[in-house]
Amino acid sequence: LPYIEKSPMPYPVVQHSMASPSTVAHIMYEKFVDALPLYRQEKEWESLGVKLSRATMSNWIMVAARDWLIPLTKLMHQKLIEEKYLHADETPVQVLMEPERKNASESYMWVYSTYAGSQTPIRLFDYKPSRSGNCPQKFLKGFKGYLHTDCYSGYNKVPEVIRCLCWTHLRRYFVEALPKDIKSPEATLPAIGIDFCNKLFSEEKLLVNLTPEERKTKRLETEKPILEAFWSWVNSIKQSCLPKSRLGKAVDYAVKNKEGFMNYLMDGNCAISNNLSENSIRPFTIGRKNWLFSGSPRGAEASAAVYSIIETAKANGLEPYSCLKFLFKNLPGVQFEAHPEFLDEYLPWDQWVQSSCKKKA
Repeated sequence: LPYIEKSPMPYPVVQHSMASPSTVAHIMYEKFVDALPLYRQEKEWESLGVKLSRATMSNWIMVAARDWLIPLTKLMHQKLIEEKYLHADETPVQVLMEPERKNASESYMWVYSTYAGSQTPIRLFDYKPSRSGNCPQKFLKGFKGYLHTDCYSGYNKVPEVIRCLCWTHLRRYFVEALPKDIKSPEATLPAIGIDFCNKLFSEEKLLVNLTPEERKTKRLETEKPILEAFWSWVNSIKQSCLPKSRLGKAVDYAVKNKEGFMNYLMDGNCAISNNLSENSIRPFTIGRKNWLFSGSPRGAEASAAVYSIIETAKANGLEPYSCLKFLFKNLPGVQFEAHPEFLDEYLPWDQWVQSSCKKKA
């Protein structure tokens, strides 16, 4: 007898909704890569004849992030802690409806990154209601190694790490100390500070293709003399600088944090700046200018997960939209709660993910 065979239904990205993997990936890409707020996406869908409200899109983002992206970021977090060299940075974000806090309160989005030479590049975002040093202390529990940051004292709460401070930040202090008329006599001292920093960065560019051991040796040979001359110069002018002047603040910033600025010489894998973290957090700061705030703590946590997946995908040479679509198409239905090891196949450096989502040249 003839019979009808029903094709098995794919597991939905969001239960009881019309959200497809490509639709959710598209909405996330538009908001978190192209920085297009949901109210503008709502108008775009409307112009195509589709009634899709921003509330629905927001809900899809939060549910999809909770069910499929956050389990993956938790696994990436475990991998991150096992690394020996990390970068960290933080930036303010406004989050509405936080318990016992006013809507105008300042919260923070933290970012943690593996170093440039890592075989498994990871970029993890972590939303927290404060800038307390307890945040990186808790997130980096178990990490031992070199931590690249700016001079913010909160990172001192992270135990068993060697902090490598950012020379780009120090250079910025001297740039800010330059008067508007850079030909004036007052511009001489800040210009000397900038010149020292530029010399160090020029030397670093020549060491990019060396092995870590060769880089360490070459730094001691070529950069240490520049550093010694810099600190000698700083000590010679610090008494003559007005403490509250911009130059005084630059000199004070350097002197108080000398050890941290020198620590990168200890290991060839360490970096002279924290630019890697700053570049990772930049897409978030660009997006923030457009969407202004997160509507709830749950929304901020979902944003952190989406940014983590997107920026990690970029760091691994993947196309973010393809990566998101791949995850939403394949992860639903995988029994990773019972078998956590199944998630390893969905990490961005896995061969399957690489072959499916590689960015085209």
